[in-house]
Amino acid sequence: MEFIEALRNLKVPRNVATLITFLANTDEATSREIEVGTNMRQPEVSIGMRAMRQNNWIEQRNIKLEGKGRPMIVYKLNVPIEKIIQHYEEERNRESARAMEAIQRLRELTTS
Repeated sequence: MEFIEALRNLKVPRNVATLITFLANTDEATSREIEVGTNMRQPEVSIGMRAMRQNNWIEQRNIKLEGKGRPMIVYKLNVPIEKIIQHYEEERNRESARAMEAIQRLRELTTS
């Protein structure tokens, strides 16, 4: 929970923070195992996985089940957790730099 809260303090969406934390603590998991292990609903898992997929942080593979039906999807982190932390660190540094530039511009405008 502390790791999730630390990510949340970096403005990481709750579902993404929860998924990162869960997957960092397991080798791989099915979407159903993730739902149960995180206490999240399927749509929340899907939305969070989409964000993680966009950053290329997860790998997914399909496991064909006996008979008909959809294959089971298995997920795992594709990058070390340190790389994810670095991503958020760089993102916050860029935000801080933009804020400081805006403040500097305001100062320039008030002294002109």
